[in-house]
Amino acid sequence: MFIKTLTAAAFAAVVATGAVAQDKTGWPSEITIGTASQGGTYFVYGNGLAGYISEALGVNATGEVTGGPVQNVTLVQTGDHLMGLVTMGPAFDAWNGKSELAPGLEHKDIRALFPMYQTPFQVVALKSSGITSVSDLAGKRVSVGPAGGTPGTYWPQFISALGVEATISNSGAADAAGQLSDGLIDAFAFAAGVPISAFAELAAQQDVVMFGFTPEEQAKVLEAFPAMAPFVIPSGTYAGHDYDQNTVALWNFAIAHKDMPDSLAYEITKLALENNERMLQIHATAAETLASNWDKNTFMTFHPGAVKYYEEKGITIPDNLK
Repeated sequence: MFIKTLTAAAFAAVVATGAVAQDKTGWPSEITIGTASQGGTYFVYGNGLAGYISEALGVNATGEVTGGPVQNVTLVQTGDHLMGLVTMGPAFDAWNGKSELAPGLEHKDIRALFPMYQTPFQVVALKSSGITSVSDLAGKRVSVGPAGGTPGTYWPQFISALGVEATISNSGAADAAGQLSDGLIDAFAFAAGVPISAFAELAAQQDVVMFGFTPEEQAKVLEAFPAMAPFVIPSGTYAGHDYDQNTVALWNFAIAHKDMPDSLAYEITKLALENNERMLQIHATAAETLASNWDKNTFMTFHPGAVKYYEEKGITIPDNLK
């Protein structure tokens, strides 16, 4: 479908160097990893991971700009992409045939590889706007990231659940940051591993305020959206923001199509989970890219190659996730 095997010449060249192993049979010559818009954490993490895979495993891996998790899970399901980065909320919906992109299609050909990090929801606005909470977004122009991404999916629902009426628009993270600076929108509500590069750039260039939810707002969101977990964005995450920000978050996982060779899934999972120092060079969120966080996946089948790695580490994957 999408697996491109090594050409005979390339295979012979690798054999000549002694670098090929028998279990590389059937490996693709290239891998596309679905990320998200430029300026967001998925873009940085996904492209960094792709570069690391290329460097360490000898497979030409590239990160591709997409609309985010909602699109990524479908691209992997259909085989257009061999890998993708997803948040567990959109992945759960797609798994059960409730994807807004492909309604009715149960995405049962996707497989979990490894946990990445938590995605907290956060808002940035110019300090001159006077906006300091989600409730203050009433009547305001708010960008929620690209359609099909995690923030584009959930922020409109959060805002509605809190009884706030705002003018919602969609755009990539870098574009939304530019629109905020130019006064074309009043606030940029997003979700990504922190620090979000677009937010960090805004904090360096503009006098901005960032926030999550007030205690009252957070309680309402957690009650209405059980997939969410409470989260605190620590003081000092962004320059000039010396206060904790209470919010909610979703876990992220790297996924693959079920047809990825078991040995490749094993090597990619091992690469990400056994080289945390190297992963941290890609993005600070990789501090949570740890084998111990495997249990943050409660519904999606793990790829057999990933299961092999976890079991080698003494982790027992439940039968319902195999």
